[in-house]
Amino acid sequence: MRMGSATMVFVPRLRTSEDLRVHNETRLLRAIHDGQATATRSLLTRELGMARGTASVLVAELIDARLLAETPAPTASRGRPTRIPGPHPHGPIALTVDLREDGWELAAGELGGVTETLATAGHSGSPQRVFAELANTLRHEVELSGGRVVGVGMSVAGPVRDGRLVHVPHLAWDATDVSELLADVGVPVLLGNDATLAALAEARRGALRGIGTGIHLYVDFDVGGSLVVDGRPLGGATGIAGEFGHMRLTGGTAPCMCGARGCWGLEIGANTLLRALGEQAGYGRGRAQAERLLEQAITGRSPQAAQALRANASALGAGLGALVNANDPELITLSGFGVAIHDFAPELVRQSYLEALMTFHRDAPPAIVATRLGRRGPILGAMELVFDEFLTPDAVRAWIDAHRGDG
Repeated sequence: MRMGSATMVFVPRLRTSEDLRVHNETRLLRAIHDGQATATRSLLTRELGMARGTASVLVAELIDARLLAETPAPTASRGRPTRIPGPHPHGPIALTVDLREDGWELAAGELGGVTETLATAGHSGSPQRVFAELANTLRHEVELSGGRVVGVGMSVAGPVRDGRLVHVPHLAWDATDVSELLADVGVPVLLGNDATLAALAEARRGALRGIGTGIHLYVDFDVGGSLVVDGRPLGGATGIAGEFGHMRLTGGTAPCMCGARGCWGLEIGANTLLRALGEQAGYGRGRAQAERLLEQAITGRSPQAAQALRANASALGAGLGALVNANDPELITLSGFGVAIHDFAPELVRQSYLEALMTFHRDAPPAIVATRLGRRGPILGAMELVFDEFLTPDAVRAWIDAHRGDG
């Protein structure tokens, strides 16, 4: 809650010494997760304002409950050795799914943010068929984990309303209730839009970390993004804010499969590149062809592909200028195909960007930078959804009660 220039922080009421202990254990786990499990125990103790003895007791209990393990820290000088707390080898797992228009990737993430891909597959057909296949895969992984999976985070290439209704216009999926289709997975399933989750990952682990107001743009077949304020993507009234690709930012008038006309996404992304070269686009078709065309444009082997990519670059800059005028960010980050578009013609992006800016933005326009996370943004953002639910006193207490003495 913000009042004027001061921020009021509400601390939960801690009724018992056990409440205080679990509260501090949760703070410690959150600090380890947010710090990518790289901080020493002594540094964490100082940052959290804990006594050294208190931290030792908490770490010991978390190790005993299979939440933490410690490794020796590199020593650069003489003195008392310290250790680095990190994920336990039998600790909690977040299963994460990146469900794209043409396929999906399943990964497992652990405390600290390291993820490992478990499976990939293409898909085509009805949402019922796609989610039935995913449900079978997820149930199998949950059973194999022996109770380690604490939730599933799923990134979807389309708007997600109220955390359960998925719309993917380019696949003709309308208002698909994913909570129904994945009801028997065995653990909570949390959904988010791919661009919004890429923005969340960028705010937690990328270039937007520590930025008060930023914009993240994720470009795949289409384009989406999010306005990030104080580390959180703004979701809107029902969770579907950030559909930048379905705004009329560059003056177009062509009809879009979403139902609107003149969408910015008709001028940027893999579908745009495919259409410009006479290839089939839409319904999740053509990722390999789009990547081939991108490579041909970059290497100079296809003047037509290069021309199409320059058109993408011009539209990218113009739309970003409009978003800056509306939102006044400190920084803009790009991921997906957006990085390649910008890198292919940075001068063209900047020219159209500056031309679209209001005069008072031009002296010090927000920088446009590439993500530090590669194409892992949606997967990492989906992982953050799960750990946000798990790293609460009630969930941590339940895990400790179930695993005390297992470490």
